[in-house]
Amino acid sequence: MKEYYLGKSKEEALRLLPENKIIEFPTGEESIAVLRTADAIYAFEASCPHRGASLLQGSLHGSEELICPLHRYRFDLKTGQVLAGFCGDLTIYPTELTERGLKILC
Repeated sequence: MKEYYLGKSKEEALRLLPENKIIEFPTGEESIAVLRTADAIYAFEASCPHRGASLLQGSLHGSEELICPLHRYRFDLKTGQVLAGFCGDLTIYPTELTERGLKILC
């Protein structure tokens, strides 16, 4: 796994992550999606495993479910498990908010 940082400090990372807005974070090898809710920060693959729809346009159901904009499939943001729909699970990347910024392991 590789380590990536969003921002150069904890405060900068939080400024770069508006609450309940999915942003794109390019790693050089791939783009991942990052989302901050009131309770947590999630990083996950930016495309739906079903048909490759951009999850950057996805929406939230509650604070821990992501809804794909194409077919309305739902994914658990903690585990990546598909909750509604017929496809593979979503890849989730571990995150940690540190004094050096948001650490994402891919």
